[in-house]
Amino acid sequence: MGAVGVLLAVIVCVGLDGLSDYVAETALSMVVVVFFTAAGNSLNDYYDRETDKRAHPERPIPSGKLTPHEVVYASLALFTAALIASVAVTIWSVAIVVTSILVILAYEMWLKAEGFVGNLAISWLTGALFLFGGAAVGRLDLAWILAALAFLATLGREITKDIQDMEGDRASRRTLPMKIGEKRAGYVAAASFVAAVALSPLPYIQDLLSQWYLPAVVVADGIFIYCSWILFWDPERSQKFAKLAMAVALVAFLLGGVL
Repeated sequence: MGAVGVLLAVIVCVGLDGLSDYVAETALSMVVVVFFTAAGNSLNDYYDRETDKRAHPERPIPSGKLTPHEVVYASLALFTAALIASVAVTIWSVAIVVTSILVILAYEMWLKAEGFVGNLAISWLTGALFLFGGAAVGRLDLAWILAALAFLATLGREITKDIQDMEGDRASRRTLPMKIGEKRAGYVAAASFVAAVALSPLPYIQDLLSQWYLPAVVVADGIFIYCSWILFWDPERSQKFAKLAMAVALVAFLLGGVL
């Protein structure tokens, strides 16, 4: 799925016609994301190994298929492979991979339990996927907007999920709603959704995408505004609709980049 996300980002940035000029860079970038995602999942399995004994006994460590040390070695090897492969793409690709490795290490070792900073980490990793696709084809001027939209939408959704899961999280996490209250956290989530809406016209204003971008992005913006409105009394519905809005926004970028 991550590799497909990179491919979509490339298509948005250079169009279907331009894709043939960046076949090697796109393929390598997709490989990097596969390695990186596998490494991150392995790291997650290592740090969640005690919880997984009860919740996910079929996973590699609790099932006995792999030892914790083997999983760590696999994660290190995969991160290394991702970094080496990124060197063959662009210098910006290397910078994004290095930054993302540091972010995911910090998330698993510390930030996961810290609520809002953990939300920021997850949002960065989501946005970096699209940033990485743009870096592969030298179109960071457009990719950063797509990445920023993904970052803001993910941040709003993560905070909304924390509002929804507030009672269940009390034993293991210090989330934003716990620190500042549900209502104030709701304002932060709503502000993230609204900021994504405010940023959305920029690709058309800067003549980076065609007019076909506009109808779909208006629909996405409407859903984001709806999410920011209902999250105060129905956070579960809000975060589900945020996923839909993100998908519609991606369709808007594709239409504007291809047509």
